[in-house]
Parts: sequence; structure tokens; C-alpha cells
Amino acid sequence: MPTQGNETILLRDGEGSGREAILGRTNLQPMANSIRRPLGIPYGVADFIRLRRGNDYYVDKTHYLPRLEAAGRFLFLIRPRRFGKSLLQSMMECYYDRSRIGDFAELFQGSWIAGHPTPEQGQYLVLRLDFSMVGVTQPGGLLRAFDDHIEVRLASFFDRYVDWIPPNEAAVILAEEGTHKRLERLFAMLERKQLPFYLFIDEYDNFANNLLVDEGRQAYQQLTHGGGFFKEFFALLKGATGQTGSGLARLFITGVSPVTMDDVTSGFNIGTNISLDPRFNGLVGFNRAEMEDLFEAFGQDDAEHRDVLDHWYGHYRFNAACADSMINSDMALYYLQSLVGIGEPPRDLIDHNVRIDYSKLRHLVQIDRQLNGNFSRLREIIEAGEQVGEIQVSFPVEGLLQTDNFVSLLYYLGLLTFAGEREGRPLLRIPNRTVRQLLYGYLREAYRGVGVFRPSTWELAERLNRMAYRGEWQAFFDYLAAQIGEQAGVRDYLQGEKMIQGFLLAWLNLSPYFSVWSEPEQGGGFVDLYLAPFYFRYPDMRHAYLVELKYLKRGEDTPERRDALMETARAQLRRYALDERVRETLGAARLHPLVLLFSGWELVQREEVRA
Repeated sequence: MPTQGNETILLRDGEGSGREAILGRTNLQPMANSIRRPLGIPYGVADFIRLRRGNDYYVDKTHYLPRLEAAGRFLFLIRPRRFGKSLLQSMMECYYDRSRIGDFAELFQGSWIAGHPTPEQGQYLVLRLDFSMVGVTQPGGLLRAFDDHIEVRLASFFDRYVDWIPPNEAAVILAEEGTHKRLERLFAMLERKQLPFYLFIDEYDNFANNLLVDEGRQAYQQLTHGGGFFKEFFALLKGATGQTGSGLARLFITGVSPVTMDDVTSGFNIGTNISLDPRFNGLVGFNRAEMEDLFEAFGQDDAEHRDVLDHWYGHYRFNAACADSMINSDMALYYLQSLVGIGEPPRDLIDHNVRIDYSKLRHLVQIDRQLNGNFSRLREIIEAGEQVGEIQVSFPVEGLLQTDNFVSLLYYLGLLTFAGEREGRPLLRIPNRTVRQLLYGYLREAYRGVGVFRPSTWELAERLNRMAYRGEWQAFFDYLAAQIGEQAGVRDYLQGEKMIQGFLLAWLNLSPYFSVWSEPEQGGGFVDLYLAPFYFRYPDMRHAYLVELKYLKRGEDTPERRDALMETARAQLRRYALDERVRETLGAARLHPLVLLFSGWELVQREEVRA
């Protein structure tokens, strides 16, 4: 059995099958004349060579290589942002690269594949493109930026494979005008020389998505439809995959949504989409066994942090039948980096880089400063916490306003995930609190973006702080109610108890003082909102809240109806205050049972009930 230094390490398989794999997770053997470095946390590291030679911890995914080879020659994988797709491609690039045969023992020492290499190891000329490096705003326009990126990557490719491609032949290819001609001539040359070629494309949809967000649908369609150069690029790849004796032997593309692929190829019809294949549920991200080993390697007890890690970063499943759930690898490493570096978790549990990545999704719910149908759907999903529906394999950008497609896009982006089945259909659920916080942020920004509600977030945050630490709950709800009264535009969106509830949740989640639970999250038969102290981050909090919402249509508002609803709410709150779910999380905090009675959009009565 291969060992790493003096240590043999076992890892359960990503699908929970019980099969063991060797995890190359600790020190490489020292290079000659080098000093062994301490084990590093690979937060933000997507370069396999840098990770291995820098002695960073590596979660071994190499046992997937035979499975990927068997799945097909031309593969397409969609996963949410910051899940480890780039590192996966970098590892595969190093494994299959003919020019790195001599580095195999060093780079893959201790990994599963080191003891089980496939016949294809080191057999390919490899080119890896990263379209996140194609800047939409680069001088000379998008086409120039695209051509420049591929020209630079081709130049590096020819330098690396000078033993197989003479410089004069490389120069002829580089002298061609534009990407299409260069790649066409490259494929012809590889076919003639019988040199097998493996093409990787990372973040294939990055600049196309940025173009859609920044410049709108018309600019995006010029890129991906008709004679757009991006569409022509994929048409060339499709032709190369079907050509007899083609030098393009393998192709592996990753991205965050199927939309662009549908637009440029009418779906990924040049190969196999493995995004929903249960065999690849654990291909990126970390499963529970991997998390345990990761924390142990740095002297940390995973069990002490498991609940917080799962609650904030976990519960991703990429097939409805998968039992194992995955944790976002970037977020887990962000957390661990703080834990090891300063001895405690990060103060902000949501990585700032994740907030930036997802901030661009606001265009999904807003068109020309008007909230579209997706906004209502998103709000309903946030209020319920889940949605039943089939995941669409592909759909064009024009189809984003269709409910099924929009829900599918939320899944692909990691904002929903599989949570089993209900009545024979997949059940999709918001995976964790990080995503929930981001979604509430979308709602706040959507209201603000169309100018219907712009309260001071500083004022609300201050009032939330006093609510959490001083028990002064009136100031928060009164300020929010006053702002609604002054801004008539928001009232159209606050008709009905559930809409009021969702609106309150969006603003209660401005700061993570509370673990906020709504009735659907507790399986029904529970209070509308339970605001439990988030002791893990704020151990000195001493106030918690049960909030029962009551709602009257303005035309049905009478003193008698108000009295009846208030009395019902008081009785419910006294019962809920005794619920085991409340008592076990309350700790030393004082519980405040609150009734909020709305008439239409207006808060007409509020009261703290004696439990």
C-alpha cells in the first residue's frame, strides 16, 4: 500500500460505498537541496503543481480518473462556484500531460492513482483554457481578448511540446489570423502526426455571463447566436469531435450553468453531460470523511465544528438519489484557515469572495428596473425554503423567465440542491445558511434596485444589535413599519401573511445575530418565526424571539377581527414557548414571544406576550 512519508491514510469513497482510497494529504518527499515546508491550507489554490510542491494539503480525487475515462471522451460538468473545479482540471492536466511523465511520481506520490495508473496516464498533448481570464472590458473588445488568451495558451503549448511539434510548424499555426484558423490548423496537424490531444476548458461561461450581466441580452446573443465568434468556436470543437482520426481525443468542459452551452450548441450535443450523474456526486467539494481527515491533519477536531460547517456550508447533493452530501470546499478551507491562523472561526462566516461571486445574479430578478416574474418565484422559494420540480438539462437564455428553467438555474448555481423526493418528483431545498443569507440579500437588493424600498441598512443593523443584546425589539419593527409607510411602492409587494413574513426575514437576516427559523423549516405546526441566539458566534447574547404574524386584508379589518386574531396568537405563543425545539436552543437567553398584527402592509398592533 503506498504511503505518504511514514503515514498511511485511508479515505472512504465519495459515494459512501465503503471502498477505500489512498489520500495523498501530507508531505511530499523533500526535493533535493530543498527545505521541507509545513503543511499548508490550500485556500484559493487551484494550481495542482503549486499545491503539491508547496506541501499544501490535498484531498485526493484521483480515484475518479478511471471513472471519468469510462464515462466518455467528451465531458461537460456543471458545479457551483468555488467548489474545486479548477483544481480538478489542473490535477487532470498534470496526470495526462505527456511532457510531465517524469513528474508523475513526485506530483502524485501517496495518491490513489499512484498505485493504480490507467493506460492513458501521460499519453496526451494537453491544452487548458481558462475563460475567466477573458476580460469583457479589455481594450480592443471581447473578440480581441478571447483571441489573445488562446494565442498565449497556444504559445505556451508549443514551447512545452517542442519535442513533438517543431518550431517552424508552430510558427505557421500562430501566424494564422484568429482563433478559429489557428485551432483548425492545429487539429489538422495533430491528426496528421497522430498526436492525441486533450483539451480542457475551465469556466467556459464566465465571460459570456459577465457580458449578459454588464451589457445585456442583445450583446450576449450577438456572442452566442448566428455568426457570433463564441458560437463558431464551439461549432469548430463539435466538428473536431466527430472528425475521423481527429487529434481532439478528449475534451473536458466545466462551468456554472448550462445556459451558454445551450445557446452555442443547442445543448451539449458533442458529448456527455455528467453534471447529474450520481457517480460524480463527490467529484468536487468535500464529503464528511474528507472533512474529518482535513481537520485532523491540522490538529483540529471536526466534531466540534461539524454542526456549524454543515449548517453554513454543507448539504449539497448533485443527484436526487445520492445519500452523501458535500460541503463547499472553498468555504470549508476559509473557515479552517481562520481556525488554524487565529485560533477561532472567522468572524464573518461567509467568505467575502463568495458574496462577490453571487452578487452578479441580481439581474435574474430584474429587467429594466422592473421586478420580473423570477422575483416572485424567488421570493416564494425563499419563503418556503424548498421547491418540487424537475431539473432541466439545458435551456437557452430566452427561457430564463420560464419557471422550470429558472428553478433549474438556481440549482446549477448552488442556490438550491437535491433533498430527496416528494410524490415522485425531486425535492429541491436551499442548502445552507450561507445561501439563505445571499438569497435574502437578493431580495433586499431587488427592492432597492427598483427604487421601491431603501431604508438605511445602518439604522436597521443598529436596531438589530439592540434587539439581540438589549431586548429592545420595538425599535426594529417600528422603524421598518415607518419606512414602509413612507415608501408606497413597496406596499404592492406586501399583500398576505407569507409575503410579510418573507419581507421581515430579508431584513432580519442583515446580521447573523440569530439563527432564524421559519415555520416551513420546522415542518409546520410551529411559530411563524423563531429567532434563536447564534451562540457559536455571539456567546454573550441573552435574548431570543418567537414571532407570530397575523394578517388582515384592509377591507376586512375590524376591531372584533383584531381582538380575535390577537387572542389566537397569544394562545399559540404560550404553547410554542414550551416546545422542545425552543427550549433546547434557548440556553441562558430570555424568550420574548411577540405578536405582530398587520392590516395590509401596515403594522397596526404589536405586543409581547407573557409566556
